[in-house]
Amino acid sequence: MSFRAPPFLSAPGLAALAGAVLAAFPGAPAMAQASTDTVAAIRSRGQLVCGVAGQVAGFSLPDSRGEMRGIDADSCRAVAAAIFGDAGKVRFVATTPQNRFTALQSGEIDMLVRNTTWTLSREASLGLEFATINMYDGQGFMVKRASSVTSAKDLGGASICVQPGTTTELNMTDYFRSQNLPFTPVVIETVEEVQKAFISGRCDAYTTDTSSLASFRATQGPDAGKYLLLPEIISKEPLGAVIRKGDFKFFDIVRWAHFAQLTAEELGITSQNISSFEDSNNPDVQRFMGKSGDLGKMMGLSPDWAVRLVRQVGNYGEVWNRNITPLGIQRGINNLWTKGGLQYAPPMR
Repeated sequence: MSFRAPPFLSAPGLAALAGAVLAAFPGAPAMAQASTDTVAAIRSRGQLVCGVAGQVAGFSLPDSRGEMRGIDADSCRAVAAAIFGDAGKVRFVATTPQNRFTALQSGEIDMLVRNTTWTLSREASLGLEFATINMYDGQGFMVKRASSVTSAKDLGGASICVQPGTTTELNMTDYFRSQNLPFTPVVIETVEEVQKAFISGRCDAYTTDTSSLASFRATQGPDAGKYLLLPEIISKEPLGAVIRKGDFKFFDIVRWAHFAQLTAEELGITSQNISSFEDSNNPDVQRFMGKSGDLGKMMGLSPDWAVRLVRQVGNYGEVWNRNITPLGIQRGINNLWTKGGLQYAPPMR
């Protein structure tokens, strides 16, 4: 049985009712307001506001011209391209592990793409929802080669640098407990300070997502060879875009912007050759190009939304090769499903 609001109960009235219910049940999870229309707010503002880390090479880091670069930054640009037809209409906001969810809940940012792991508790209790997975990752450990440590199982009694307020901290504790290994956590607020502490020898090892460890090593230039990424992966870390719950219009756009990039790669469509597909007789290509199916109209977008997105940002493979390949990370499980990976897009029809 479903509840249908009586015609006299307006959207603000529903929001007030929701607030009253939450006040009566303070233990209930935080929920998005019933009247939320993020897409309308984005269009009225003239830009998407996207929360990123802003300091992780390959994910989100300003280049020499101050342009934010990385796979997370490109996820934001893909959504902007879908909504506006212009991937440049994004304002990036640097967030921390401590303030990222509050910034999204409060409306300071429209979406969050910040090396953030999809977990049950985050989705069930914070009033937030994960729309995509732009990278399947896992947590690892890095040590200095001079330490002669070659396995995480050799880290008994070691001091480990880690950021607070992350799944990384919990995974680390679970791992050492399960292995019956003593350890000393060195908890440091910012990633820059964590990395400085590791380099200076304040801790014996550094733990976070393996992609972030590879990113850190890649930024060390001639000293990169001094650091060893240990072989153990101790967790599942599906990373992706997060939005506020209850706004299904925006959810659809964020999710299908990612799926459009995967679909383009499946079809062999790239930012460089997309014009050559204009006259294709392939029904899947015709729908993708906006020639049939009214897919854009269903989401309140232009018919050629996917074309603009791929032309300006690229397909998923292009985004990966531009941002992640230089870090020395193999695509592996982030390959398309047709190549043995986990990246899979439902049909665009």
